[in-house]
Amino acid sequence: MPSTTPSIVVFDLGKVLVDFDYSIAGRRLAAKSTLPAAEVQKFLDQTPLLFRYETGLMTRQEFFETVRKHTGYHGGIVEFSGFFADIFTEMPEMTALHAAIRRNGFPTYIFSNTNDLAVEHIQRAFPFFANFDGYIYSHEVGAMKPAAKIYEALEKISGKRGADIVYLDDRPENIAAGAARGWQTILQSDPAKSRMALEKLGVV
Repeated sequence: MPSTTPSIVVFDLGKVLVDFDYSIAGRRLAAKSTLPAAEVQKFLDQTPLLFRYETGLMTRQEFFETVRKHTGYHGGIVEFSGFFADIFTEMPEMTALHAAIRRNGFPTYIFSNTNDLAVEHIQRAFPFFANFDGYIYSHEVGAMKPAAKIYEALEKISGKRGADIVYLDDRPENIAAGAARGWQTILQSDPAKSRMALEKLGVV
């Protein structure tokens, strides 16, 4: 277990601060599509499409048009955007943990593989999301975790490196990439365990 108190705390977003479920989007879009919900969901989250969108290789309009053509979706882009993005629920134990970290004076950062539709929805829906010092998004950087480029972007924006950073993520491969850079890491699986790990580091 790392023993150095870090300077900043870095949070992944999905499955760390908010939960998400693409089957919600699949069901909503399927109601106005020619494909069943399971096929719509599979197209959204199990094909290269989302990777291209979340690395900035597609615009929102291009993403919408591709989904529309593949699924037969016959709604407009505004409705589509709501159906696609409104799949998140807050994880209150983790957002409370983040609030405690802020009260103790530690800067915090969002570090996420994501897209502009998701970010805009989360900004509107969840007040906690405004309380970070910086936001590093894959679609803006042009790379997704665990690629080195997005970790380099976090270091540049925060001005911190190595053990000055403690990083929480639910994906082992993303955690491993941070650890390889000397970051302190916490594999998120249970809020109580994450809190305990941060307490040992003197963050909460």
